[in-house]
Amino acid sequence: MRVLDSHLHLWDPSLLDYPWLEGPLRARFAQEEIAAAVGAVDDERGFVFVQADCLEAQYLDEIDWVTSLADQVGVRGIVAGARLDRGAETMRHLDAVAGRPLVVGVRHLLQGEADGFAGTPAFRAGAAALADRDLTFDACVRGEAQLSDVLMLVTEMPQLRVVLDHLGKPAVGTATAPEAPSSEWSASMHVLGAHPQVFCKLSGLPAEAGGSWSAEQLEPFFDIALSAFGPERLMVGSDWPVSAVTASGWNGGDGAALDAGAFGAWTDAVASWATARHLDVDAIMWRNAERFYRV
Repeated sequence: MRVLDSHLHLWDPSLLDYPWLEGPLRARFAQEEIAAAVGAVDDERGFVFVQADCLEAQYLDEIDWVTSLADQVGVRGIVAGARLDRGAETMRHLDAVAGRPLVVGVRHLLQGEADGFAGTPAFRAGAAALADRDLTFDACVRGEAQLSDVLMLVTEMPQLRVVLDHLGKPAVGTATAPEAPSSEWSASMHVLGAHPQVFCKLSGLPAEAGGSWSAEQLEPFFDIALSAFGPERLMVGSDWPVSAVTASGWNGGDGAALDAGAFGAWTDAVASWATARHLDVDAIMWRNAERFYRV
């Protein structure tokens, strides 16, 4: 089984600044660490790096640092950090981003913005500039209101290729206290999935479960994503190392609070689910991400 991981993070706090890091994530995660995490896996593997929310002034430095590691790590594309609401400054930044060969798209983190932010004229102008430069947009949102924002965006801009990170971060509970998919989230996913330029990442749910998850717990969410987007617009993403944090790490632990088997556990869970549903496993594990990001 080959895996093109659509959602890899790398960072080095000694080189760039990441104000959000805490607990077991306050460490370096670069070429040696990713090699240790996947070294025992014998699959053909590649990665799409997704910006790790360093300081805005360092966005271009992050691209250049990851590019310097790309051959060692197997990074085939970069989703760069960008603020899309800065007017002329955004346009200059996107021109600089588009000039870096590995960049395939950008992410302006919406989850930390107020509801309705993606509907502001400044943001819409930046999103339109993305489409003009043939760059994708990773939509990382939380909550039904922000899913509605993404829906308005893709309705107005059918030329903008969008992928929903982490299934929109639904509430999933934990392995011992699972939550069923909400009807509101399910309805939003189906309306969003009706737009053919929108894809969805099967990623991030271990972090939403606070490190306590099981395949059985999460498969109902996969099923709704399948119903909404179809098998041709789903892609696997590890969300490493964020989704490798164990429950003890999310509950304030430190040190060895990352699951060394997180990569294999997540890809096996997605592949087993796809196999059980008689889907094209290679499409979900590789080709859909390859096609969306054009890597």
